[in-house]
Amino acid sequence: MPDWVVEAMPLLMFLAVGLVLLAGYPVAFSLAGTALAFAAIGYQLDLFDPAFLEALPNRLYGIMTNETLIAVPLFVFMGVMLERSRVAESLLDTMASLFGPLRGGLGISVTLVGMLLAASTGIVGATVVTMGLLSLPTMLRRGYDPRIACGTICASGTLGQIIPPSIILVLLGDVLSSAYQQAQLDMGIFAPETVSVGDLFTGALIPGLVLVGLYLLYLVAVAWLRPAAMPAIPAGDRAAGRDRGWLRSIAGALLPPLALIVAVLGSIMGGLATPTEAAAVGAVGAMLLAAARRQLNRTILGEVVRSTTRVTSMVFLILIGASVFSLVFRGYEGDALVEELLTGLPGGEAGALLAVMAVMFLLGFVLDFIEITFVVVPIVGPVLLAMGVDPVWLGVLIALNLQTSFLTPPFGFALFYLRGVAPPEVKTGDIYRGVAPFIVIQLLMLGLLALWPGLATWLPGVVYGN
Repeated sequence: MPDWVVEAMPLLMFLAVGLVLLAGYPVAFSLAGTALAFAAIGYQLDLFDPAFLEALPNRLYGIMTNETLIAVPLFVFMGVMLERSRVAESLLDTMASLFGPLRGGLGISVTLVGMLLAASTGIVGATVVTMGLLSLPTMLRRGYDPRIACGTICASGTLGQIIPPSIILVLLGDVLSSAYQQAQLDMGIFAPETVSVGDLFTGALIPGLVLVGLYLLYLVAVAWLRPAAMPAIPAGDRAAGRDRGWLRSIAGALLPPLALIVAVLGSIMGGLATPTEAAAVGAVGAMLLAAARRQLNRTILGEVVRSTTRVTSMVFLILIGASVFSLVFRGYEGDALVEELLTGLPGGEAGALLAVMAVMFLLGFVLDFIEITFVVVPIVGPVLLAMGVDPVWLGVLIALNLQTSFLTPPFGFALFYLRGVAPPEVKTGDIYRGVAPFIVIQLLMLGLLALWPGLATWLPGVVYGN
């Protein structure tokens, strides 16, 4: 068998997975099925040692007993419960009454509510759909440019990717922890340091808030330069809102979710609880909040549990499929090929990091963040970390990059979520053109974080003394 055929097998695996996914097959089965097919072909051609697949039971047992991953269903439960308790509706009404006197006030309100929901739920799909149903008709009725309205909703809805507690940060924390330890063992360090989900939560906080600030600056600039595109709420409507006691409504709408955010993130950053324990606190707190708002009953609880089960099953099934894929990929020495490619790039560490970020950005056009996290990060992570890249900085960069994948046409998931609930008069082109400036802002934020790693590493160093 020619050497070039052997070396091409890892690349052919990625190509085959892409084709199978484009054919519409489920992600988890595409990953596992393609890997097993290549393993069978390689075994027949004497190119693949089936002993690699003997490690699969240990991988699956490790997934089942991984305490960090228990946080996934708990955070999903917390997010879905808050969605059902109509927190977003109260926040939007309150913020609109507060910022309504300003041109662009509704856009600012949507962004701030998106930030609060991101810190409360961390679920992009639920946030975009909820905001689309509640705020898009209002923004259009108030005379907002459909492109500005759609772009604002999509972008603010994806903040759950970068602002903790975020599902992607939980998954990245687990994957990067394994990659960091592997990188240190490869370098001969047999007492390896670790990176935790708490480190990523803390590291992502400042970049997430800076990104919100950039969104707000853009909206203020548009409101100033194009006032007709983002008009203020009429004075009569604002007066009616004030008559209802706006201070009491602000306190009632803001304090409960803020208290929940402080309880979850504060317990992690204060060292009082692990992310998994904090997720349990968040799940219970979401139930109490729903009960206080009289939104908790047997029917709603059943819907929340079923939705949580569906999302969690999808995540773990993809993780299992990715484990099979990575084992076969390593059996073909794909990890060595990736290391050779990255270390051979000009620019050393910076060149390799730029190449990986560019590939992830392009993959985000067609793949979900979960597939990229479970398939790509375990392959490139050990190489980059062995080159000296800080694991927290790398994790936040990846999370920010994957957030961008939700906005990039034609397959950005946030675009599909909003298209599904948008009124018929809103064209798909309006949604695509509306998110374009926010994609530029995302790339700008990626550049700022790449130039100043301290945006991600300073706060974990202060909190944990690293």
